[in-house]
Amino acid sequence: MLFDTDVLIWAQRKNGDAMELIGDAEERYISALSLMELLQGARDQADMRLIKGFLSDADFQTLPLTEPIGHRALIYIEEYARACGLRCADAIIAATAVEHNLAMVTGNKKHFKPIRDLKLRVFTS
Repeated sequence: MLFDTDVLIWAQRKNGDAMELIGDAEERYISALSLMELLQGARDQADMRLIKGFLSDADFQTLPLTEPIGHRALIYIEEYARACGLRCADAIIAATAVEHNLAMVTGNKKHFKPIRDLKLRVFTS
C-alpha cells in the first residue's frame, strides 16, 4: 500500500487510527515526492532525523520518480486538474501508486476519487 503524505503526518502526530493503518499494512510504500514533502516540513536537522527514523522504523520503502510516473502524472493533470483540483504533487503520488499497481491511502478523497485507475482507500481520523 502506498501512503499519501497526509496519513504519514497524522501518524507522526500519534493519531491512533493512522498508526494502526500503517501497522496493519503488509507492505508500506511512499512516493519520493511524499518524502520530499515531509522533509520540507521539518523545522531543523533533528526534525529531519525524526522523520527519517519514523519511516525506517515502520519499514517504509520509497519509490523513485520515473519517466512513466511523470508521463502518467502529466496525463492526470490534463484530465483532472480543472475538474477536481488535482495538483502536481498529488498527480505524481497517484501516478506512483498506479504505476506500481498499489492501493493508495489518503485523507484527500476530493482530489483522488475521480482518478479511474487508482485503487483508493480513504483515511478518516
